[in-house]
Amino acid sequence: MDLTPLTHLLANHSHDWDHGWWPVFPLLWIAVIATIAWLLSRRRWSGGQPRNGADRARDILAERFARGEIAADEYRERLEQLR
Repeated sequence: MDLTPLTHLLANHSHDWDHGWWPVFPLLWIAVIATIAWLLSRRRWSGGQPRNGADRARDILAERFARGEIAADEYRERLEQLR
């Protein structure tokens, strides 16, 4: 294994950005920040909310059934009407 290029790079590093691969790090940080922002915005916008009115209606119906406001037969009948 030839370590000459790595040794040369480390030996000539003088902390003044004179090596050719320094733009990689800002691009890496930009990619990390953009990914985090995208994930957070996607999570915030989805928020666990239904995608359309029919989904929301099914959720409300399920909540009413869970609270005991409607019986099982009424729940099934209304659920069938929403399909």
